[in-house]
Amino acid sequence: MSDRSTTDTAAPTAKTVARTVTAAVPPPAVLDSASELAEFADQIADQIESFLVVVRAVARGDAPDSAVPMLLLEVSQLLLAGGRLGAVQDVVPEERFEEDPGPDPDLDELREKLAELLEPCDSYHELFDPLATQPELEVRRISDDIATAVSDLAHGLTHHRAGRTLEALWWWQFSYLTDWGPAASAAVRALQSIVARSRLRE
Repeated sequence: MSDRSTTDTAAPTAKTVARTVTAAVPPPAVLDSASELAEFADQIADQIESFLVVVRAVARGDAPDSAVPMLLLEVSQLLLAGGRLGAVQDVVPEERFEEDPGPDPDLDELREKLAELLEPCDSYHELFDPLATQPELEVRRISDDIATAVSDLAHGLTHHRAGRTLEALWWWQFSYLTDWGPAASAAVRALQSIVARSRLRE
């Protein structure tokens, strides 16, 4: 089990920026009842299931010629689910400690197959935390970003399948803000750039 009290890792500068930005942002939507939470969780789970199915099919090489546009479409749709998670109030489970969902899946093979499909466009440059006082340019890989998203989403999906609705929503929401959201956002910009460069040269 993991202690939720250790998850608040935002840097002071980020908190200062967040306070400034949120002054002009409307408050998040409130899900009042258990039925609303359950329906919302089911909708998010459906979007995640679709993403995982397509990504695994792409990694298997089912359609290598359309791998990049398919990934662009799926990651873009996934970010819609992330936006919905970011637009609702913070989900707070009743227990302080996260129920252990079991071991996370081994994604090394998926990551390696995606890297092979995306070569030589897998690596790209990204501006890390553009709201930081001194943003840093970093080298990323699309295959790593997608594998990160798959890992985080599958973790929450295990909670959802076990009937732990609040656990699933808490995990998806928290990891969207801290992990898979930034990874997917960076990946979709890189994928869009690949598609644009290819199409505009035709």
